[in-house]
Amino acid sequence: MTKRVAILQSNYIPWKGYFDLIAAVDEFILYDDMQYTRRDWRNRNKIKTPAGAQWLTVPVVTKGKYLQKILETEIDGADWAQSHWRQLQQNYRRASCFSEIAEWVEPLYGRHYTHISDLNRCFIAAICGYLGITTAITSSSAYQLNGAKTERLADICAQAGGTVYVSGPSAKDYIVPDVFELKGINLEWFDYEGYPAYPQLWTGFIHQVSILDLLFNCGKQSPQFMRFVAKRA
Repeated sequence: MTKRVAILQSNYIPWKGYFDLIAAVDEFILYDDMQYTRRDWRNRNKIKTPAGAQWLTVPVVTKGKYLQKILETEIDGADWAQSHWRQLQQNYRRASCFSEIAEWVEPLYGRHYTHISDLNRCFIAAICGYLGITTAITSSSAYQLNGAKTERLADICAQAGGTVYVSGPSAKDYIVPDVFELKGINLEWFDYEGYPAYPQLWTGFIHQVSILDLLFNCGKQSPQFMRFVAKRA
């Protein structure tokens, strides 16, 4: 029996490609045992505004030279949530599906989060629920972490019963395919190229923004502009 697995760090309101990767596998493992990296996607993402792409950043508490793991990284305060929702309202209230999406997204900003991993997982799960993606989402902390880099990824995949490991293309810089082959795991590379444009507010189309941009503009039609047909219960 084939089981497809992907392992990736959690991101804040990720772009559409992140959810296509989730939909493409049977188990998506949040790799939050990794070291937190500054100015990365863990605690920020972009939205579309009249002036172009703009960052929404969740403030976090960092320790020393960012030696803490992602799952250990605490959110600094709570004022950011109201600010982020206000910016989403200001920039997307004219989008055709804003009211529909706001009905379940706004309450997410009213919850209390202490760590960036918890915040990210909450939003990711809610967005998957809306899209009908039923992939099991787990955490690397539920597995034994052995080896480094490729060895660790292959071992986690094996523990999860994976027969196919699906990786994003950027990992080609460090993944050693032979390590997966030795464990009897097929390695596949996910392709993010060729996304179609969708009806988007403001001049100039931008792909590299949070999936919230797609949802506000297209609602239930969003999967038509994504790579994989969402898994339905």
